Amino acid sequence: MVSNLTNEQLIRHSRTIALPEIGTEGVMRLMNASVLIVGAGALGCITAMYLAAAGIGRIGIVDFDTVGLSNLQRQLAYTEDDLGRPKVQALETKLRAVNPDVRIESYNTVLTHANASELLSRYDIIIEGSDNPATKYLVSDTAYTLQRPCIIGGVRGFVGQITTQLPDGPTYRDFFPDLPEACGLTPCSATGVLGPVPGLIASLQATEAIKLLTDTGHPLTGRLLQIDTLTMRLSELSD
Repeated sequence: MVSNLTNEQLIRHSRTIALPEIGTEGVMRLMNASVLIVGAGALGCITAMYLAAAGIGRIGIVDFDTVGLSNLQRQLAYTEDDLGRPKVQALETKLRAVNPDVRIESYNTVLTHANASELLSRYDIIIEGSDNPATKYLVSDTAYTLQRPCIIGGVRGFVGQITTQLPDGPTYRDFFPDLPEACGLTPCSATGVLGPVPGLIASLQATEAIKLLTDTGHPLTGRLLQIDTLTMRLSELSD
């Protein structure tokens, strides 16, 4: 439990502390918090870097994949030196370099109905960043059952979207009841994706997590925000 900041931490987080909405108390909340990131791809790896930099005390990462050459176009936590390494392993190395104060817990496994409850229950907030609609439903459903906030993002082509699910809902299924393909979040291997688009959504996911953990501002609940970078237009879908 962090009760005081060291001089080094005060300097590291000085720009966050300077925000009156967060301040020193908010930074200490972040350092005492835990976040689980499902998916260490384009969304997850960038979200994780921002959260590590923000000082989240404990970050869990769930992914079963290895780093491939096609990932490097958008998954900026990785380099050619990481090719063939498990993503959770490569990302853990990166996060420790970003902020050695953060405790990293890696799960090199597929998230399934058999292990989802156990894994998600260990963390304060869940961030869903996979490119698999079935996983998004699983994470949303499990988070709702466990009463955990859940921030769900997705990308396809030039478009990204994000919503924040609180314990009292609405959930991902309220936006997309029974047609996974309707959500527009099919794997980017099938549809393509512009490299910077996941970075936009990942930044928003990290922002939402920090806001929730510091009780700052208004989260994106009951709304699904969509960004079309081809036209640079924002739209919202409300439950």
